[in-house]
Amino acid sequence: MQKKLKELSDTEKAEIYKRFFKSGKGQYGEGDLFLGITVPKCRLIAKEFQDLELNEIEKHLKSKWHEERLIALLILVEKFKKNKDKKIVDFYLENTKFINNWDLVDLSADKILGAFFIDKDKKKLYEMALSQDLWEKRISIISTFYFIKNNKFEDTLKISKILLKDKHDLIHKAVGWMLREVGKRDIQILKDFLRENYDNLPRTTLRYAIEKFPEAERKNWLMRQGI
Repeated sequence: MQKKLKELSDTEKAEIYKRFFKSGKGQYGEGDLFLGITVPKCRLIAKEFQDLELNEIEKHLKSKWHEERLIALLILVEKFKKNKDKKIVDFYLENTKFINNWDLVDLSADKILGAFFIDKDKKKLYEMALSQDLWEKRISIISTFYFIKNNKFEDTLKISKILLKDKHDLIHKAVGWMLREVGKRDIQILKDFLRENYDNLPRTTLRYAIEKFPEAERKNWLMRQGI
């Protein structure tokens, strides 16, 4: 895989990715390193190496290179689709420190944790929602996307309520996104949640949640009217 990564690396794109994923000092992705490989190309590499065992995947997941970690997660997602093995879930949970940017979370959490926990005790997701780690908190809410796609909204709403207290913009965006997805399937449930929690809603969360509302209604919500 290392040879393939080197062949596909692009220094110009890498510089763009460094800025896009906020890898500067004091930013959420501080110190992350990029090869400049696009997601479609990462998917092709993952497909080529989909037969790797967990111990081999672990080496790639612990890489300093962002795209290599992404490929490791894409391989993991494909393995889990074929065999919903708890070993894969445990592996994922044991290595959350390496799932350390929003794209890594968003392309894997619901497809592994969400798919596994949909019909099981979800205590672990709630524990992660209360974590001090930014990425574990994002994993907790994004995992519920799988539930939403199966018209199960309760845990999304409960975890969203926990995370409304969070201060980080990436959590505000993730919660707003998941709430919007709930609204696509049941607009009344979304509106009820917004009304009940309006005073505690971060502005960004509200904007994301109501993004698909008609313009006039969206403005009313932003102006605290029509509630």
